[in-house]
Amino acid sequence: MAIIVNLDVMMAKRKMSLNELSEKVDITLSNLSILKTGKAKAVRFSTLEAICKALDCQPGDLLEFKNETSQH
Repeated sequence: MAIIVNLDVMMAKRKMSLNELSEKVDITLSNLSILKTGKAKAVRFSTLEAICKALDCQPGDLLEFKNETSQH
């Protein structure tokens, strides 16, 4: 997938566990884990906003675009 989720990186920078983030954002551990591993197909803006508030970061800190097809 071309969108890379760096949730684990931001959690490590903030020294926050998955359990702690789950409680702060009010998202189930399983859904947060799916997002963290990059297996999510979509994310609601309200969820993204809550995660950004909890981790004190910007959406761009969590999401990254990588072009899978390089054209020469």
